Amino acid sequence: MKRILLGLMLAFAPMAPVHAVQPDEVLADPGLEARARAISRNLRCPVCQGESIDDSNAPISRDLRLVVRERIMAGDNDAEVLDFVVSRYGEFVLFNPRAEGANLILWLAGPAVLLLGGIGAFAYVRRRGQAAPAPATLSAEEQARLRDLLGK
Repeated sequence: MKRILLGLMLAFAPMAPVHAVQPDEVLADPGLEARARAISRNLRCPVCQGESIDDSNAPISRDLRLVVRERIMAGDNDAEVLDFVVSRYGEFVLFNPRAEGANLILWLAGPAVLLLGGIGAFAYVRRRGQAAPAPATLSAEEQARLRDLLGK
C-alpha cells in the first residue's frame, strides 16, 4: 500500500505548483506577501522568458522579487510597482503587455485577422451556395437527334 501511495505522489508531483520564492524573501504580513506574489506572477523572468519571476530560480528573478517586495514595503501600489520594474527592464518583462502605443497593433491584429477570415469564409460559402445556372434547353432538332442516338 505504501508503494502505491508513493507511486501516486510521484506521479502527481509535477502537477504541484513550484515556487522559487525562498523563505528569506517572504514578507511577514500575509496580505502584502499575497500582493507580492500576484505581481510576481505577472512578471516574466528576463533570463528564462517562459517563467514568471515567482517560478524562476535565476538570480535576476530573485533580485526582481526582492525589488517588488521593497517597493510594496515602501508603500507603492501594484501599478507603481509594475511601472518601476517596466521602467528598468522594459515592457518585455510583462506577461500581459499593456494595450497602448505600439502594443496596440499586436492587441488588435488577432481580432482583425479573425474578422477578415470570417468575412472571407462567409463570402466563399455564399458564392459557392448560389444556384447553378439552369441547363440550356435543347432545340427540337437536337431532341430529335438525341432520340435517334438513344434508339427510341
